[in-house]
Amino acid sequence: MAKAAKKKYSTAPTSAKQVAAEKHLSSVFKFNTDLGQHILKNPLVAQGIVDKANIKPSDVVLEVGPGTGNLTVRILEQARKVVAVEMDPRMAAELTKRVHGTSGEKKLDILLGDFMKTDLPYFDICISNTPYQISSPLVFKLINQPNPPRVSILMFQREFALRLLARPGDSLYCRLSANVQMWANVTHIMKVGRNNFRPPPQVESSVVRIEIKNPRPQVDFNEWDGLLRIVFVRKNRTISAGFKSTTVLQILEKNYKTFLAMNNQMINDESISLTDVVKNKIETVLKETELNDKRAGKCDQNDFLKLLYAFHQVGIHFS
Repeated sequence: MAKAAKKKYSTAPTSAKQVAAEKHLSSVFKFNTDLGQHILKNPLVAQGIVDKANIKPSDVVLEVGPGTGNLTVRILEQARKVVAVEMDPRMAAELTKRVHGTSGEKKLDILLGDFMKTDLPYFDICISNTPYQISSPLVFKLINQPNPPRVSILMFQREFALRLLARPGDSLYCRLSANVQMWANVTHIMKVGRNNFRPPPQVESSVVRIEIKNPRPQVDFNEWDGLLRIVFVRKNRTISAGFKSTTVLQILEKNYKTFLAMNNQMINDESISLTDVVKNKIETVLKETELNDKRAGKCDQNDFLKLLYAFHQVGIHFS
């Protein structure tokens, strides 16, 4: 069977004006790599990322960390509006200057500030050449939006992207993997070599597509996250080992006390301590679910859901 022709992304030849602009940026900007400022310079990769979002003319697109606008100008060609969140005032000024006098000027809204502290307006799609230090917080902020985006096309450091994709038993499978895959479907789109950026980062990158599940699973996010935090403290140790920590037992005892108060219940036998009650409940649940000697790194979503449900049945909560 003949293979379908691969889509090619064309770009105009580099003009003297573009070369001058590149030199101007290099002389004016000292990129702050501590803020994850590695500008995507390859136009073919930039166009490929935007095309993978399947933007509709009616879409509002959120871009995180637009930098000098190499992705932004391509998004503006397809979207109704672009909301760009930029932390560096110099980058925001350069982007404003770049779109000035173009058809995209009126469609661009720049929010200056820290993305994690910014109240986001409604948006249909998120596209980001993600600053590495906010990779995980960004993913969970998108997942927990009241109206999450239809799709997110996000560039991350390669290892972080592979953690998002890892399955039970994989060496990179971790709390991040199990947590994100509960709420979203994640697929790998493309690898991006370090030489496609200015300045080049120390590691390779990957672009992933995240599609948040709709309808959302009927599980409390904080309860799910709380359980995973315990079982993945040492993913290659038994699940029971994670529940023997004094700190964990104190948290669960406090939560159980709150549960009893909210349900007008109390322990009548004063000879039994609340700590022992909680320990006994944990041991019983782990034994009955047959997850006592399993390792979190080998468990799948169904295992964790079974465990969470069993704990809730006996009044043990994680948030």
